[in-house]
Amino acid sequence: MEFNYSMKQETVPPSAGRPKTIVQKILFVAVATLFLVLIFSYYPFLKKSTVSSSVFPIKKDTSESEIIPKRVEPSLSYKEKMDHIINGDSSGKWKMKESEPLPGAILPYKRIIAFYGNLYSKNMGILGELPKQEVLDKLQKEVKAWEEADTVMQVQPALHYIAVTAQGSPGKGNKYRLRMPFSQIDTVLKMAEKINAIVFLDIQVALSTLEDEVPQLEKYLKLPNVHLGIDPEFSMKGGQKPGSVIGSFDAADINYASEYLKKIVKENNLPPKILVVHRFTQGMIKNYKNIKTQPEVQVVMHMDGWGFPAKKVNTYKEFIYKEPVEYTGFKLFYKNDTKSNGRLLTHKELLNLKPQPVYIQYQ
Repeated sequence: MEFNYSMKQETVPPSAGRPKTIVQKILFVAVATLFLVLIFSYYPFLKKSTVSSSVFPIKKDTSESEIIPKRVEPSLSYKEKMDHIINGDSSGKWKMKESEPLPGAILPYKRIIAFYGNLYSKNMGILGELPKQEVLDKLQKEVKAWEEADTVMQVQPALHYIAVTAQGSPGKGNKYRLRMPFSQIDTVLKMAEKINAIVFLDIQVALSTLEDEVPQLEKYLKLPNVHLGIDPEFSMKGGQKPGSVIGSFDAADINYASEYLKKIVKENNLPPKILVVHRFTQGMIKNYKNIKTQPEVQVVMHMDGWGFPAKKVNTYKEFIYKEPVEYTGFKLFYKNDTKSNGRLLTHKELLNLKPQPVYIQYQ
């Protein structure tokens, strides 16, 4: 049997929809004419909305326009900590920022108490001078003393390890610097874990550069508890042997390190990193006004000089206080500060400084 395709279709009479008589034709034309008249008379209004935009406003496509978030008022905790740190300074040099740090930031909520040194040397600081457990025990005692001295600030213990040391001999590549093996850095991380301490990896570039040295430590800087220190004293831009003159960093060097840390923070969804910059002379830092601050990196300008209390305080006032960047630090030398009947500055003396240092380092 042959299949008849037309059986699958709806049957429509040939004359359906068309008028059959003269009267029907006249009515059809009249209705069509009236319809066209109405259309053309109403046409000008079709260009305008017939509904007031005040009733149903047209929403802007935010996917193609910049969304500007409303500024969040700084929290009471942030204001309290910043007021405490600024410590009544009325010079206008040290001010509270309009917005508080990103989530997970350590500063200004805690004061960092750090032990500095290198595991290969007993002369570079307390971190390498004593057996590991004694280092941790002594650090915890210092932490407790600071908690009692200033009840407003919580205390964060830290180990500040010199991961790249300046050398007296050229070494490989004639850079006068020595990179510590990763096994030593791993040892410091394990020590820190025992007392919930954070870790700073410090770089003395000598005749090398931050661009060459910082990326070598990237796998550690990706860890949320690892931060960075850079030491201009041993940045020999003139090609001199380290230790023969005091070196320097320009703002561009510091900005490079800061941008590198910022990239790591953003790519790995980390809390802000801390960048400690050592300083004890005017010439060690060039163009300080060009140092950039950004939410992902908290910059600490660290007073690194040793000597009698009055000399150290004066160094802080001249080179840290007068050239503000963001936060401040202060170093205490167990040995060098106590030479020739000298002494360590007391907690009270340090807390009287304007602004108060939020990073205290013991060497």
